[in-house]
Amino acid sequence: MFADFNFKYPSNIVFLLAAILAVVFFALAFGKKEKIMSALHLGPKVRFKAPRIVLLGCGLSLMVAALLGPQVFAGYTAVAKSGLDIYLLMDTSKSMLVSDISPDRMTVAKRIGADILDRLEGDRIGFIPFASAAYIQMPLTDDYQMARMFLDVMDTDMIGGGGTNLAAAIKLAAGSFEISAAADRVILILSDGEDHDEASLKAIKNLTDEQIKIYTIGIGSEKGGLVPVYNNTGDTVIDYMKDESGNPVNSRLMPATLKQLAQDGRGAYFQATLQGTETPALLGELSALKKDIFATEQIKRYRPLYQYFLGPGLLLFLLAWFWPERRTI
Repeated sequence: MFADFNFKYPSNIVFLLAAILAVVFFALAFGKKEKIMSALHLGPKVRFKAPRIVLLGCGLSLMVAALLGPQVFAGYTAVAKSGLDIYLLMDTSKSMLVSDISPDRMTVAKRIGADILDRLEGDRIGFIPFASAAYIQMPLTDDYQMARMFLDVMDTDMIGGGGTNLAAAIKLAAGSFEISAAADRVILILSDGEDHDEASLKAIKNLTDEQIKIYTIGIGSEKGGLVPVYNNTGDTVIDYMKDESGNPVNSRLMPATLKQLAQDGRGAYFQATLQGTETPALLGELSALKKDIFATEQIKRYRPLYQYFLGPGLLLFLLAWFWPERRTI
């Protein structure tokens, strides 16, 4: 029996100090009152002083016990955990260092990823960075704290080589989902859209699983900017990337391919903004998709008992407060 009893809010024990101070204050007040009346010869001594203090102390103690949230175990409740499986494909090519959207494309992409994590409720998410190649950095998980750690370390040095092989990332994500007959699965692509050729579109059209939905977020501006080259410590721009002719490379957002990918993938395209409006718009779209039940969890259920402490506590407090001050003759 006692093993099934506990307190829901044990930190409220600090209120016991307030109850003790209140009892001490009233005890000193009664003593002070009696001394004053005796010094002024206004009447005989007060009787029943000790019972009033005891009643007051007991009443306040019971009210503090009620604040602790006493409860007793009342059985288990089955709770189904449901959500979407989402693979976030993050473009980590060097063009993501362009600062045509403040402070730069990579930082904005990671901000979007963090915003999504902050708003997910029960969905599982995984990360696949891609540039010249792609790999699963983090498998599907609902541990959002761990996901933030993986997101924080993403950068443009994760994958060597040039180019952007989005097709490989799409195929990797599609083949890594768990098979489910009812639930939708989401591939979310964060990219500037550069170097995404017909292979990417072909990879989408070859997806036979209609439950896989493709959503894309374009990051950057169509005006574009130069691709910086940083020093070894990554804190100073020492040059700008150049083409074979020695001319600086101007990287631009290429939304056309990203829009086509989303259209072929039965999803939607969004463009990143400084205000971050793309994240709630995206999650609004995802909320309409079919979700999967990942597991059924047994949650302990408790019956509250605070009323059995609060009621008597208030009664004893009021009894002490209105206790008559009977005097000796």
